[in-house]
Amino acid sequence: MSFEYTQKLHAGTEFPKFNATLLSDDIVEIGSPKAGHDWQLVLVYRGRHCPLCTKYLNHLATFQERLSEIGVDIVAISGDSKEQLTVHLEQLTVSFPIAYGLTIEQMNTLGLYISDPRSEQETDHPFAEPGLFVVNAKGEIQVVDISNNPFVRPELEALVNGLAWIRNPDNNYPIRGMHR
Repeated sequence: MSFEYTQKLHAGTEFPKFNATLLSDDIVEIGSPKAGHDWQLVLVYRGRHCPLCTKYLNHLATFQERLSEIGVDIVAISGDSKEQLTVHLEQLTVSFPIAYGLTIEQMNTLGLYISDPRSEQETDHPFAEPGLFVVNAKGEIQVVDISNNPFVRPELEALVNGLAWIRNPDNNYPIRGMHR
């Protein structure tokens, strides 16, 4: 039996921060919390072509206030172009920043699964499968979830409740899954 292994980021390690571009042409540093928050939820989504991503992004927006209350900022990013993000925003009801142009190199650095489009009607570039990273105040990966398909993603109510529990200093909850 032959096994092939890929590079994956591990819980408790430093998140590899990088710059990305917003629709406004402003640059945002992925992995650096904004607006007085000390943690950041980084959501990598497949792109405009994925209806499950659209649904997930819109659902995540309903948790933005609760996440903000516990000091967690949100940023989303995909490998889409500026034009694709512009069209996608017509289907989104989000107020958190969404960046575009995630490169294959950045996808690999994040340890994401990468897929080719099934046809030109789907999209015109390789794209990252879903990934979610929660970066804590030390810049470490507190929570990591990656998938090789659009059907498996963290259930947001459970994630937000769990983050609230982790952020409560009375619980003194460590980063889990640090053994390699």
